[in-house]
Amino acid sequence: MTATAPLKTEAQDKEALIAQGWAALPPSYRIPEAAPTLDEARAWCKRLADSHYENFHVASWFLPKALRPHFHAIYAYCRVSDDLGDEVGDRSAALALLDLWKLELDACYEGRARHPVFVALGETIRTCSIPKEPFADLLTAFRQDQTVTRFATMQNVLDYCRYSANPVGRLVLYACGEADEERFALSDATCSALQLANFWQDVRVDYGKGRVYIPQDDMLRFGVTDEIIENGVATAEFRALLRYEVGFARSLFEQGLPLIGMVDRDLALDLDLFSRGGLEILRAIERQNYDVLSARPAISKGTKMALALRAVGGKLLPFLNLGGRGRPQGKTA
Repeated sequence: MTATAPLKTEAQDKEALIAQGWAALPPSYRIPEAAPTLDEARAWCKRLADSHYENFHVASWFLPKALRPHFHAIYAYCRVSDDLGDEVGDRSAALALLDLWKLELDACYEGRARHPVFVALGETIRTCSIPKEPFADLLTAFRQDQTVTRFATMQNVLDYCRYSANPVGRLVLYACGEADEERFALSDATCSALQLANFWQDVRVDYGKGRVYIPQDDMLRFGVTDEIIENGVATAEFRALLRYEVGFARSLFEQGLPLIGMVDRDLALDLDLFSRGGLEILRAIERQNYDVLSARPAISKGTKMALALRAVGGKLLPFLNLGGRGRPQGKTA
């Protein structure tokens, strides 16, 4: 009795943390007793995608109809996984939910899915031959978010992006039948660049969550401290630091741009749109003279529509693509 009592207490504590975590999230996120049908699961994922992420919704207009359910399932997995880690408000409860979500991912690959996300995702996995690794990698990043709040070097930040951002691009390539090592490498550069652009856009927001993604060695080199971020005043030193980080992110975007010219036109359109959006975030930071502390740089709806139209033009006239199939010599985007 005494030997099993601690185990029972530990299991009870885990159940209590899971219940606490679910209580902080939308009721629809909970794992149902009975699995939905595939049509019901896909409808659930589509509702989530349509209601949560405007940029994804715009991009999905340009996807072939047959691919949309796969993208909705992948997005729903990413969205719920992120919310389990970031919206619960308690580290222990978040980690307990992420552990449970990993068990559901394992069950999905064993044909025992119950949650709408995994019922829909199971069909996508089978149809597109997607391995478990990129899905599991995302959970590694969300677990890391609970314990790691500072990064010593840019390489440490990029190591984090390898789990938090790069798997998403790889999942997209799998879903579109464009998966190979060369495309993965270019996609990784683009996804890491997008992640960095969001980090530099949200320095103040992330600091409010206790996180600083700017490398500590860069902060030291430019003479920037946590106190400067906390005070919300962009000093000359902070602006110089952000100018440097924006330049690094832009160089990553440039590394990844050739991917646009290496994939099917429908996927190229989405890649073009997201790359333009990320570069526009960097330009918005520059327009504010690198002051992301007093106001969060944002892209207006008009700019988003212009980017979408520009990307559509790239589909009709390939040399307009950022990645530029057949771009005339010397032509720039």
